[in-house]
Amino acid sequence: MGFLDKLKKKAPELKDKAADLAASQNDKIDSGIDKAADAINKATKGKFDDKIDGAADKAKDGIDKLADDDK
Repeated sequence: MGFLDKLKKKAPELKDKAADLAASQNDKIDSGIDKAADAINKATKGKFDDKIDGAADKAKDGIDKLADDDK
């Protein structure tokens, strides 16, 4: 059994663990996303502010969706 086969077999368990973590640490994850977005905005001197904010919002939505899947 190769590495990818083992990973595919564990995927549902890993998704459940990620969903549990997303649900219990949602505020911290959102804060981390905001900090990363701010750092990128600073590094690019705000040149891509709209795109970075949009990507951060999508990342937060993805985390929220994953957390909701846990319920």
